[in-house]
Amino acid sequence: MKAISEKVVWITGASSGIGEALAIALDRHGCRLILSARNTGKLNQVKNSCTNPSRVEILPLDLASPDLMPRHVEKAVAIFGKIDILVSNAGISQRSLIVDTEMQVFKQLMDINYLGTVALTNALLPYFLGRKQGHFVTVTSLMGIFGSPYRSGYCAAKHALHGYFDVLRMEHAGDGLSVTLVCPGFVNTGIAQNALTGKGSAQGANDRRTAAGMEPGKFAEKMIKAIKAKKYEVYIGGKEVAGVYLKRFFPGLLHKVVLRSRVV
Repeated sequence: MKAISEKVVWITGASSGIGEALAIALDRHGCRLILSARNTGKLNQVKNSCTNPSRVEILPLDLASPDLMPRHVEKAVAIFGKIDILVSNAGISQRSLIVDTEMQVFKQLMDINYLGTVALTNALLPYFLGRKQGHFVTVTSLMGIFGSPYRSGYCAAKHALHGYFDVLRMEHAGDGLSVTLVCPGFVNTGIAQNALTGKGSAQGANDRRTAAGMEPGKFAEKMIKAIKAKKYEVYIGGKEVAGVYLKRFFPGLLHKVVLRSRVV
């Protein structure tokens, strides 16, 4: 397993949840960090929670503004003089039936979860190619492998990320680039509270399964292990991970299991 200390890691969605826990964990592993999200105040709180805040810088960023990504890349490279790893973690979830979901909600989910991440990746790609090294780490979801009610637009965007990054890995197999897709199951974060309803407002409440999920700190350490090993794809969670294998070998059974579980 390769060392990760002294790597410069750029994390989006770093103001809370998995991104916050990952930042604190990577700081303990000796990385230099660039933290991005929309909320500057929360980013500063995460920075100050790190053991070595002098090795952590913040770069506010909104995935809903794809045209600004080349400028953000220039700023990020200038901070420490290089970037070794991009962790694309930012995103938003959904809790609404298809029939109750307005088209603008589907568009927002795709713009942020898929197109925003693609825009940032595309902007950073020439830099990685010029260095002949670089690691794209993208947080998708088990919902990028199989679906679940109330998450149709979220599932679609996460499935799209898998398609894009699988091809990116293939197209640059000989260029020194690595791609790791990290697929969380239930993690105890605020993702459900911020999930979009059919009208586009935040759900404002947690889910039972999310609240009972893996603690972010534990998740972050498992994720770091996968990053070090440069895994192609990793599934991190509880018994819900079995859905990946049911989807592959017994899709009909998965359909019944998901409906019985009444995941909301």
